[in-house]
Amino acid sequence: MTRILVANANTTEAITRLCAEAARAAAAPGTEIVPGTPRFGPAVISSRAENVIAGHALLELLAEHAGQVQAVVLAVSHDTALEAARQLMPGPVVGMTEAACLTACMTGARFGLLTLGGVETYRELIGRHGLSARLSGLEGIDATPQDAVAEPDWVEAMVLEGIARLAAGGADAVVLGGAALAGMAARLGPRASVPLLDGIACAVKMAEALVALNLPKARSGSLAPLKGRDSSGLSPALAALLRG
Repeated sequence: MTRILVANANTTEAITRLCAEAARAAAAPGTEIVPGTPRFGPAVISSRAENVIAGHALLELLAEHAGQVQAVVLAVSHDTALEAARQLMPGPVVGMTEAACLTACMTGARFGLLTLGGVETYRELIGRHGLSARLSGLEGIDATPQDAVAEPDWVEAMVLEGIARLAAGGADAVVLGGAALAGMAARLGPRASVPLLDGIACAVKMAEALVALNLPKARSGSLAPLKGRDSSGLSPALAALLRG
């Protein structure tokens, strides 16, 4: 059995449950989804400062599961602490937005991304993933993750309008960027004119593929495991990963 940790990066349990449901719907038979929520940090990540704080909380959560799961899906649309998590964890780590954008590139020539709120940090994230040339446009709707959980019908109506604008602007596929939008692509897909990519679903399938490939962990380079690093004030599990 493959065990995949679906790690939320904020402390809102409702979003963790939403992502876990979407992950289980996408997972193959024999894959166990293990949901996780950090013990501290922002309720919802909507700023650069909150994202940095959430990175520490997320790494602590991952460290507690090191050696107990075969892969990790970061259930946070900012792909928070992705490279650091890949360096520390013994198995594959997949970011939900990275996974959805890469899948979108195999679906069409250019893709759009829709999210809740501002879009500039997503423009930067797509650039870091090396996919700016494939991006046709970004759409931020005037709603919060809390709105998506509490009033899904209202938010879904705005999401559909945003998808139509991105498709009219040249998107061959649209990524729904946001952990609070997990599962929405399956519901809205029949009503959209282009394929919709769910970050959690894409990340789970990529995590399963990476586990099946059984690639060795790099022993050199920027993501090689750390050894002998001293620290203070960290959780015992995270400190242990730094020591190697």
